[in-house]
Amino acid sequence: MRIDILTLFPNMMSMFFEESILSRAQKKGLAEVHLHNLHDYSLTRYGSVDDYPYGGSAGMVMAVEPLANCIEKLQGERHYDEVIYTAPDGEMFDQPMANSLSLKENIIILCGHYKGVDERLREHFITKEISIGDYVLTGGELAAAVISDAVIRLLPGVIGDEQSALEDSFQDGLLAPPEYTRPVEFRGWKVPDVLLSGNHAKIEQWRFDQALERTRQRRPDLYDGFMEKLTTIEPKDLEPEPGTFEPEPREYICMYGPPETDFNPQIGNGFLDE
Repeated sequence: MRIDILTLFPNMMSMFFEESILSRAQKKGLAEVHLHNLHDYSLTRYGSVDDYPYGGSAGMVMAVEPLANCIEKLQGERHYDEVIYTAPDGEMFDQPMANSLSLKENIIILCGHYKGVDERLREHFITKEISIGDYVLTGGELAAAVISDAVIRLLPGVIGDEQSALEDSFQDGLLAPPEYTRPVEFRGWKVPDVLLSGNHAKIEQWRFDQALERTRQRRPDLYDGFMEKLTTIEPKDLEPEPGTFEPEPREYICMYGPPETDFNPQIGNGFLDE
């Protein structure tokens, strides 16, 4: 996958992609991230890409011509599945959108600034507008970084334990349940007994119950949507056709014992970042 980010501040963004999972994804050849300095496409001697808005309103607007020139140059080199513009009035970014974008081959992300971009660019060049929340930032760089991170981590091979990404919050419409690791007891606070029981069915049920309750308390909007979908599912929809379903074998590891016991990070460590 290739992501081209059009920005006024490439140096600000480069550091974000040079660490941790995103850096490793690029080194493995699983993702490419290219930063393009919009000042390089300026039509003025000072390298500016903004101008005063018609009509006399306050602020500045990113001009259409330099931005269009940059986009057209890239499109002349390869096909792009999406040209994304980060804007407060865009579609709200969420996990299903990240999932969808992770299936694309090439995307462009234009970082907005000032009062936004000339509307003609949005009408004729932008294919998708994305907001990461109901607030305004000084620029779209943080939004572009958020989108890139959420998408790249879903690519096969980027995260060592791909099942972990599938169990993240929002993937099934619920927040993730609580997680615990060693020691079993810390300052009198104990890991729930069910997680040490080795009873996989009870563990899965506990995790689902915890995820459901956490979602109900913290995100009632998600909870209501999940329960609404749940009530519309017919019992027959939960039953696989004969001969078409085989449960995928799963390996469960129950972690218990004294803290000083040797620990195998390959099977017990869920920390993906380092």
